[in-house]
Amino acid sequence: MIWGKIISFTDNGAKIAEKIIDLLPDDKIEIYRRSIDSSLDNTSLKRMVQQAMVDCKLIIFIGATGIAVRAIAPYLQGKAYDPAILVIDEQGKFVISLLSGHLGNANDITKMLADKLNAIPVITTATDIRGVFAVDTWAKNNKCTVIEPDKIKYISGALLKGENIGLKSEFLGIRPINMVNFAKNGFTVAFNANEKPFENTLHLIPKILHIGIGCRKDTPLDNISQAVKIALDKYNIDIRAVCSIASIDLKQNEAGILAFSRENNILFKTFTADELNSLDGEFTKSEFVKKTVNVDNVCERSAVLSARNHDLICKKLSYNGVTIAIAKEKWEMKF
Repeated sequence: MIWGKIISFTDNGAKIAEKIIDLLPDDKIEIYRRSIDSSLDNTSLKRMVQQAMVDCKLIIFIGATGIAVRAIAPYLQGKAYDPAILVIDEQGKFVISLLSGHLGNANDITKMLADKLNAIPVITTATDIRGVFAVDTWAKNNKCTVIEPDKIKYISGALLKGENIGLKSEFLGIRPINMVNFAKNGFTVAFNANEKPFENTLHLIPKILHIGIGCRKDTPLDNISQAVKIALDKYNIDIRAVCSIASIDLKQNEAGILAFSRENNILFKTFTADELNSLDGEFTKSEFVKKTVNVDNVCERSAVLSARNHDLICKKLSYNGVTIAIAKEKWEMKF
């Protein structure tokens, strides 16, 4: 996936685009200099933007805001899906956060670029202007998946009115005084989205769990998927809480695990036997596994190592030739 695209329409805009490339830390940025590159003369801006809305996390227009609005309007999908959209005038005087200010990080990118370009940042989200807690920004900064983006408005609306909001959490953390146990509008922080303690409940799921997988060679995807589901269901965990799956490096080309990783868009990590054996702690030992791969337990050790040596919340579970373990990163709510 291309991380971002910059679209400029004038010679001066093209110069600003070059400056931005040096300011953004990621090198997967493409520039479309429509005033300079003759190969773009007959290209369709509409088609270019349509593809960029799918491929990119960030699109920067250097030109008129109206051009940007008309270009992106047919392809908007919603808070949880749209990329960050910025507009910079071709003189570089203003940097405007146009779309996805919180979840897409457009507001923070706007502030950074304005500072580096000696421009004026233009941010219009009410919570930012008023200095009010923004639950979507908090979720992004705290590695949480927002399950119902359409309910963010209830949280923000209550806070902008000066009302308290509700917070129910499975995790430690000192909450602000305006986040209480009982309120009309509130959010939960948990490994699932089952409870609805408020009339308008927004669910946030910390993406901090790591699943270790062991399996026989050529284990089918269905077996792996079912084993993971059994483990998650046993501990009442939504799969959206999982940030990685892990195994021994002998399984790096295991088709079933790779297919599960792709199907669920979850990172797949592997570790050597030496790395797995380097862990201290109590693990469910198997002499058969040790004779086979020189590690006494693959699933528990790989889960813990992927979680940076933190706690197992699910020890080895077996299903139809697949073993599953789940470890949790160290994490607490920070406001």
